[in-house]
Amino acid sequence: MGKLDGKVAIVTGGARGMGQTTAEVFVQEGASVVIVDVLDVEGEALAKRLGRNTMYQHLDVTDEQGWEQLVEGIIDRYGCIDILVNNAAVFFSSPIDETRSEAFRRILDINLIGPYLGMKAVIPTMKKNRRGSIINVSSVNGLRGSSGSGAYSASKWGVRGLTKCVAMEVGPFGIRVNSLHPGWIVTPMNNPDGKSFEEVNAELKIKFPGIALSRVGQSEEIARASLFLASDDSSYISGAELAVDGAWSCGVYLQDKPMP
Repeated sequence: MGKLDGKVAIVTGGARGMGQTTAEVFVQEGASVVIVDVLDVEGEALAKRLGRNTMYQHLDVTDEQGWEQLVEGIIDRYGCIDILVNNAAVFFSSPIDETRSEAFRRILDINLIGPYLGMKAVIPTMKKNRRGSIINVSSVNGLRGSSGSGAYSASKWGVRGLTKCVAMEVGPFGIRVNSLHPGWIVTPMNNPDGKSFEEVNAELKIKFPGIALSRVGQSEEIARASLFLASDDSSYISGAELAVDGAWSCGVYLQDKPMP
């Protein structure tokens, strides 16, 4: 038996990267998965590959009416929604005095307003069924700051704070809400050249030598953390933040010799 047998899950940004791997793991564990993205070719191909318990839906996560229609369609097809993974996000790096207001707002719209609209859309049906797990993918930059990431960090700190507030509101209905904080994970978003994991790891060990585990992460590691938070294995965990970052958010690993 799978950890998510009989559950219905939405994964935003599910066409590639961490979202794709999360959808794959959820299907392996018995869930029916709705992949949500704006990358139609990739999303439709993934849904076809994963089989009949998977469907793809085009959605801009900043579209409130689109969210309402998505939820209505899922309930008509499956009868319920048990899991929401708010994974869709974009990244932008720029010193704050060089950041255009339109770019700042776009980051907030996708990374923060998107999860807000997703939760707003699914919570009524979860309340009705008195169960549900919402996983908001924040970032290591939702636990600390870094130069050049003002807009991105603001959005991810916002996700972290919103998660805690909503967890308090919906807990009495049996709904759990947690935030997940990946470190540097090899995905198409931060590896657009498609380099191998080994190549990216070698480069980033030089660029970010302070990660205690001395390596970057892989999408599978985030997907497995999402599985934990989605499943009954985490039945008494809500309002928490789970860092999956090789101890990066703990501080800087000070080396007295080169990393192994």
